[in-house]
Amino acid sequence: MPRVINPVLCAACGAALAYYVLSPLYRAELITTNALLVLAFVPLAVLCLFRVLASLAVELPQALFEDIHSDTISRKIRRLRLVPLRITAFAAGLALGIGAGTKAVQPISFGIPEHTVRGISGVALDDPRLVSGGRAMTTLSLRMSTGDGGARVTARGEITVFFPEENARRLREFGRGTEIFAEGVLRDGFGNGYMFSAESLHVTQAAAPLQRFRTNLRLGLTERFVRAASGDGWGGLALALLLGIRDNLDAGIASLYRDSGCSHILALSGMHLAVLAAIISFLLKRVLGLRAAAITGALLIAAYCYIVGPLPSLNRAALMYMLGVLAVLGMLKRDPLSLLCMAFVVQILITPQAGLSLSFILSYLALAGILTIGIMLNDICKGAMPIFLLSSISASIGAFVATAGVTAWFFGVLRPVGILASLILTPLTTLFMIVSIAWLGLDIALPSISMVLSRPLSLLYWLMEKTALLSSRVPGISGSPWLVLSLSLLIVVLLIWLFWRRRTTGNRLEPFA
Repeated sequence: MPRVINPVLCAACGAALAYYVLSPLYRAELITTNALLVLAFVPLAVLCLFRVLASLAVELPQALFEDIHSDTISRKIRRLRLVPLRITAFAAGLALGIGAGTKAVQPISFGIPEHTVRGISGVALDDPRLVSGGRAMTTLSLRMSTGDGGARVTARGEITVFFPEENARRLREFGRGTEIFAEGVLRDGFGNGYMFSAESLHVTQAAAPLQRFRTNLRLGLTERFVRAASGDGWGGLALALLLGIRDNLDAGIASLYRDSGCSHILALSGMHLAVLAAIISFLLKRVLGLRAAAITGALLIAAYCYIVGPLPSLNRAALMYMLGVLAVLGMLKRDPLSLLCMAFVVQILITPQAGLSLSFILSYLALAGILTIGIMLNDICKGAMPIFLLSSISASIGAFVATAGVTAWFFGVLRPVGILASLILTPLTTLFMIVSIAWLGLDIALPSISMVLSRPLSLLYWLMEKTALLSSRVPGISGSPWLVLSLSLLIVVLLIWLFWRRRTTGNRLEPFA
């Protein structure tokens, strides 16, 4: 954990404050443009003050630095000179966060009164997903809406569309990027915008060739895993862990992971990308060298993210991997927390809407907790248990504390058992992913012997299911989100104090007798 607050962290804090607090207040018309300008001038005024103080520090007499405290005074002056840079970074983050926040929520315009909408036309922005009853769901970027009498007008915005079961398979075969016309009923989403219940589906234009190649590749991989694991659930789990396709995932094991506090393991994120990155590094590092392997790995990771689709948590991990490659090339400092802050600012600028998704928020909070709370706890408890076990527990507790408030807000219950359950399920899931990738490679190259790995995959699936089942029997804790958030902040303050105390007492030299 860095001892000083670097400018990148300041920029990320400013961007988060503006994106999640100021922008919603501005959209709700609770604050005006003039208020935002005033808030922008506050850090500029503080900046001017510290610039004056920093300039005065330069003029201090040199005799001041000749006493026993000269090193301490010099460090304080250097930190004082860094304050203007931090304030500037914070102000820049505020500006970027406000800009991204205003674009995060784009209002829907049908061009005609909502109660007269009878049909919509648009482009599918994501891969259709199966929901209850065999229906399919996707998000359309609106191009046109149809009203009473067949009148067609230009429309804009994004809307969630539900298709009946008889259209689900056809929609999945065309995939993302397909232009669709649907007739049906427009419904109010009760605070979540509008939804459209389609009664018919018409494909007006196929997706681009690259998008069709991607869709066919995903369908082909789905058929391979489902066919090989017929009668067993490991194929659906492999698809969820490798490609983010949850249509074939057994609902029972998904609920077990949720009730055991480990549902994050099933969502594609940094852990899954780390497995792929490790495999790529193992295969390419000795052949190409560190730098060439890092660049090649970045290209492969980008291709993988394109195939999987726009998942905010996966994109966060991929973006950090790209920034890590720049660090390997010497263009950035190798500081994980700084890379995380850079990734946050870049991601909300490129995809402003992603910042509002729950997976985005939990992904960044969890990793921030690991890199701050987890590292402090690991340092405080050093020597209390084996290093490998302490590191895992500290990271798990750090992620849990950092996400506790958000989890309590959205789900109403906390499951601390996930801290311990993840110590078993995470390595089992990692091993399952590696064996699944090996099975896929054999099934493509040597299908006659690929079934050798089916039995180990079934065994791993059984172990994961039983572990999740035992963990799910431990009851969760219900509480007010504000109380949970307050306790989390109190724990963080206590850890900071213990961390600081350990560092100061550890560096103190006892006087000689």
